[in-house]
Amino acid sequence: MELRDRIGNYIVVMLALAAWGIVYTVVTTTNPHDNPTNGLVGAGAIGLALGLTATPLFWLAVFARHRRIAFRGDWSRALRRGAWVAMLVAIVVALRIQAVLSLPIVVFIVALVILAEIILSVER
Repeated sequence: MELRDRIGNYIVVMLALAAWGIVYTVVTTTNPHDNPTNGLVGAGAIGLALGLTATPLFWLAVFARHRRIAFRGDWSRALRRGAWVAMLVAIVVALRIQAVLSLPIVVFIVALVILAEIILSVER
């Protein structure tokens, strides 16, 4: 692992910690039943925090799978997968807050994300 990869991991982890601080602030100071916008802000904050938390884990998983060799494009792939996680979690939490979440909707959204990631991750 090179210094730039280590610094990249540190930066993303620090951003994730800051995002979890924002989640804590939003969850403890706002009520989604008072204002519908509060629930969507909370859903976005939770999605962002989980996406930033998952990004270095995705990079480390690929790094370990490649026998401790970092290839070009690993960071972009990890960031894309973290963005998928953030989007998926934000949508699920927003649907749950609005009381329209059901299992078929979740399965459909997860299947779309997995299919899109498989198409985008094909190594040529």
